Amino acid sequence: MLTVDFSRFPLAPGDRVLDLGCGAGRHAFECYRRGAHVVALDQNGEEIREVATWFAAMKEAGEAPEGASALAMEGDALQLPFPDESFDVVIISEVMEHIPDDKGVLAEMVRVLKPGGRIAVTVPRYGPEKVCWALSDAYHEVEGGHIRIYKGDELLGRMREAGLKPYGTHHAHALHSPYWWLKCAFGVDKDKALPVRAYHKLLVWDIMKKPLATRVAEQALNPLIGKSFVAYATKPHLPVGAAAVDAPVDASVDAS
Repeated sequence: MLTVDFSRFPLAPGDRVLDLGCGAGRHAFECYRRGAHVVALDQNGEEIREVATWFAAMKEAGEAPEGASALAMEGDALQLPFPDESFDVVIISEVMEHIPDDKGVLAEMVRVLKPGGRIAVTVPRYGPEKVCWALSDAYHEVEGGHIRIYKGDELLGRMREAGLKPYGTHHAHALHSPYWWLKCAFGVDKDKALPVRAYHKLLVWDIMKKPLATRVAEQALNPLIGKSFVAYATKPHLPVGAAAVDAPVDASVDAS
């Protein structure tokens, strides 16, 4: 299940891609399939070992084009082990809401991104996330949990301050918002509650079968209750300080 929309976020074979905070690797796998040179980085060693196993399986099965490469590694998002301007593309999906120094993470991503490079940032959307926080303290008051809720214009502002130029936004995963509301209402650790189990079966069916009815429903509901807010930006061919001051605001960017 991808949150980044690659029709809005072009990726060319041979691009060097950093999936920062890759988790289980869903975006890294897609970039690998598209012929990129992928680095999937996360601080969770167990997940990184699993991602490395899947990379190897994909290579063995011929799922990635000739010339593509993939590396899974542990690392710290605030101290990336890469030289300046190392990547054409950076993706950070559902990570920044966990990190106290989100400005520091943005600065590191901008540092390793080449001028003209592209970045995709996804975070939980303000409205659906506020409902989750209101229904359950356990949803966010856990070690490594969500420490903030972004408003769209706040995230875009921080991206501009870091020297990036946002060029588009959208919302994703509307069908997942009610699932998390149910989990928060019945207890985040009570997956056996009947409404939670029933809705989870619906989501699994939707992901596996991709029926037209749910695709249309989710597309219609995304602007209203999409679980994720997704922002795309470029790094201008200018010094970072000048870009932060001089980059014009894209009037087409929706900060809701």
